[in-house]
Amino acid sequence: MKFTPIGDRVLLKIEEQLTKTAGGIYIPDNASKEKPQTAKVVAIGSEVKDVKVGEKVIFSKYADSADVKIDDVEYLVMKTKEILGKF
Repeated sequence: MKFTPIGDRVLLKIEEQLTKTAGGIYIPDNASKEKPQTAKVVAIGSEVKDVKVGEKVIFSKYADSADVKIDDVEYLVMKTKEILGKF
């Protein structure tokens, strides 16, 4: 993949949602219609200082982001101001 976000934007890969709890209970796909709010940073723009590639972040539920598909994998591109924190 050859993609570099511009300015203060980051490229995020949404993490897979768990379909089974720690106790072994399976969660049906239709139980959660909302998109996940955690992702892994895949690439950063030249002005990004707060997060690094490889970190796991949490972002706003209503974040202003763009869905992109690169090499048949779905990603989000958003400004760093939409990121609430990192793990």
